[in-house]
Amino acid sequence: MEQLIQYTITGLAVGMIYALIALGFALIWKSSRVANLALGQLVLISSWFTYGMLVQARFPIWLGIILTVIFAIFLGWAIERFTLRPLIGQPALSLIAVTLGLGYFLEGIVVVAWPISVAKLPQIFPNEPVYIGSAVISQEYLWAAGISLALFVLLSLFFKYHKMGIAMRATADDQLAVQACAVPINRIFSLSWIFACIVAAIGGVLISSIGGITNALIETGFKSFSVVILGGMDSFLGCMVAGPLIGLLENVGAGYLTAIIGPGIKDLIPFVIIILVMLIKPYGLFGEERIERI
Repeated sequence: MEQLIQYTITGLAVGMIYALIALGFALIWKSSRVANLALGQLVLISSWFTYGMLVQARFPIWLGIILTVIFAIFLGWAIERFTLRPLIGQPALSLIAVTLGLGYFLEGIVVVAWPISVAKLPQIFPNEPVYIGSAVISQEYLWAAGISLALFVLLSLFFKYHKMGIAMRATADDQLAVQACAVPINRIFSLSWIFACIVAAIGGVLISSIGGITNALIETGFKSFSVVILGGMDSFLGCMVAGPLIGLLENVGAGYLTAIIGPGIKDLIPFVIIILVMLIKPYGLFGEERIERI
């Protein structure tokens, strides 16, 4: 029983991080209909930048995290301004290919700037374990889940009540109508990428504080993509529900099936979910079904 409790809590916590990162994908998709395939590389470069600030530059933790967020803001602005904006009006395939190339470009920057393949962040959260019944849970998982949930709530309130958040939601529905209201569409697109990079950076810090920094963080982006597929590509609620669900299935499945199938089952589960969802419910659990006239 203690193993099941541990698998469940840690799986839900990691799933919350997946959901947070997936929210960045949904933000960009809702505002501009661009599929950001560089999600994993954004997590990777943000994690290594945090390592550079905290370990190599030896900044205090609070300052290093602030600098990481500032870096994410600049990165999101630069990506939209110099990579995506010149392609406005081009076919969707061109935009997807650009984000794929952007991912490899960011990965190359990481290899040049941080040639080491494995690193560990300094202790960010308290290291005393928490006992839930007979199960022992590291506080890192609980802090990661709490921070992810808090950011979800804040972003949800922003999109519901703030003027710019309302404009971003309106842009997802009808860009021409928003332009007719004198709302700068380019600013909306830029803000979407900035938010996406911020949540990717924070998600990278949280996941790295648990498992360290390796190139496997790119797979975290792919797993977050499975969250988007399951929840619905344009649904924030879908991310919130699907993230913990995938984290739970991944962790519990790995805990009980690794001895039977092998250690690779943990990384296989999210992609099996993608295939099943695309076959059974292509729009996801909460995605909007769009019917287009041919």
